[in-house]
Amino acid sequence: MVSSEATGEAPGGGDDQVQALVAECGRRARAASAGLTEAPDQVVDAALGAMAEHLVAAESRILAANQQDVEAAGAAGMSPALQDRLRLDAARLKGMADQLRLLAEAPFPARETPLRSLPGGLRLAERRRPVGVIGANFEARPNVTVDVASQLVKSRNAGVLRTGSAALTSAEALYRHAIAPGLRDVGLDPDLIQLLPDASRASAVALVRQTDLIPLVILRGSGDATRSLGAEAARHGVRTLAHADGGGVLYVDAAADLAVATRLLVAGLDRLGVCNRVNLLLVHRDLAGEAVPHFGSAMAELGVRASLPPHDHPVGYEWALDSGREATVTIAEVADLAEAVAIANTETSGLAATIVTEDRAAAERFIASAIGTGVFWNASTRLLDGFKLHGVPETGINVDHVPGPRGPVTFQDLYLRQYVVTPAGQSGGLPD
Repeated sequence: MVSSEATGEAPGGGDDQVQALVAECGRRARAASAGLTEAPDQVVDAALGAMAEHLVAAESRILAANQQDVEAAGAAGMSPALQDRLRLDAARLKGMADQLRLLAEAPFPARETPLRSLPGGLRLAERRRPVGVIGANFEARPNVTVDVASQLVKSRNAGVLRTGSAALTSAEALYRHAIAPGLRDVGLDPDLIQLLPDASRASAVALVRQTDLIPLVILRGSGDATRSLGAEAARHGVRTLAHADGGGVLYVDAAADLAVATRLLVAGLDRLGVCNRVNLLLVHRDLAGEAVPHFGSAMAELGVRASLPPHDHPVGYEWALDSGREATVTIAEVADLAEAVAIANTETSGLAATIVTEDRAAAERFIASAIGTGVFWNASTRLLDGFKLHGVPETGINVDHVPGPRGPVTFQDLYLRQYVVTPAGQSGGLPD
């Protein structure tokens, strides 16, 4: 990690200084990446295991740093839901360590896959190559520092990470006491993961302008700020995996079991500051008279407010990061399944949508029509998560409508495809 003291630049300094700081982090990460690219699988996995051990051993120091962030956030008026995202405790640290160990046990995808024979006695193979240096800009959730760093290491990519000021003290503690020593323990250069010491907006902009040093940036967070970073990256030829908006949709069909619907509604509201929570509840008009008051009562017991028609906001408005109003769910009546799908597809981010129904045909129509990154039948939208679906942490959830990794992005997605053509029998173990 490059410190502002080492470069003579103050956090939040002029744009030129911040640009130079980010570029220096990119250069250091790139210089250190060769050792990771060449490292045997067992060394990479050992680094992840060592991070887990250091995470547990440094619990008191990490939690003390996190407490500083939480207290500062509370004094600044951060909402309880966002403070919950920011807060670490012993159980969450243990969960992070457990995820690191599981990631270490996850099999690596094949580096080279034979495809077919070509005319002239040639063989075609597809090889997976690391991107090189990947940037990441993420919200005030300290665990994401470890999630992203570990996914980059597992995929043999170096990284430059940036988080906001609310979580920076926690992120620095996680880097110093777990990530860096875990890499050092197995002989890898800690410089291959850089954590920007500058949390200014200028550093986020600079991160997506490093065309030659950082060709891909993961953008996490909700709202216009993330979208504007994506646009800035495009202007500089930097590719992004962007998660700008979230919000899960729960559609209660005419053939729904209301007990199941209530259970899924409650399950989708266990944490209000996350992107895959229930954000929009759509109810078939045949059930609305009975179901809407019932759902309103269930939500009230959780301290969650129902936003009922006529709405003074877009139907798909995301509440998770609306400080002070995050404990809200929009409820709307729909005429039928087709209207529910149309709303999910056009009025929301397209993150995840659930249908609650006992009618298999209805469920199949919903699954065939919903275009979001995740579609569920009688299951919670909270399952739209890298760890819950794949058993490994995610770097983020990509909601773009383009080919490539979509939905929860994990280490298996962070590679470049390369075609290799060689004489038959001369390509790295390819069968003759």
